[in-house]
Amino acid sequence: MEQQILNLTNQQWTSPGLDLLMAAMSSRALWTVPILVTVILVAFLGGFKARAMLVVMIIALGFGGGVICDQIKKTVHRPRPRELLAGVRCVELTPTHPIALALFKPAQVKISDPAPGPATGHSFPSAHSFNNFCFGMILALFYRRWGWLYFFPASLVAYSRLYVGAHWLSDVIAGALLGCGIALLTVILLEWFWRHYSRKFMPKTQATHPTLLS
Repeated sequence: MEQQILNLTNQQWTSPGLDLLMAAMSSRALWTVPILVTVILVAFLGGFKARAMLVVMIIALGFGGGVICDQIKKTVHRPRPRELLAGVRCVELTPTHPIALALFKPAQVKISDPAPGPATGHSFPSAHSFNNFCFGMILALFYRRWGWLYFFPASLVAYSRLYVGAHWLSDVIAGALLGCGIALLTVILLEWFWRHYSRKFMPKTQATHPTLLS
């Protein structure tokens, strides 16, 4: 079933425009600077709740993505579609400097041709899906009226990982569920810690903000 879904998303439901869009959504390099700028702006210009959310995100993404997700990848050793199958479309942005210029060029499409022999990789779970759904869950918990809207671009990122031949469907589903779970657990634990212990070292702040989510 997963190979059939891969065939549809990677081979049939494609176009040059989608190639560029999906390559952009999957590109870490393209989003690194905008993310850093956003983090700096929130840290210096945001209020208490925005800064609290930023701290929660850093902890959740750092521990969950940097430790748990990575360890699962190393334990499972699942090969990516392009590492296992021949004929998979490997879609990437055209290398440019700065990377934003790649948005004005056609995406690069290469066809996989894996070497013979047993394949191993780091496909399960998808870190892209983990990071974006973790971010989306925290955003939704802190800003309930509109934060949930981020699940739409998060879903697009997850889909792009299938489209560019980097992951299987179960990889992105597992990454999304794990990301949401780690986000929820981190918020619960830090909220509990703030309510019970913050008055000991930040009494004035705690009196004004008795909860991180307020």
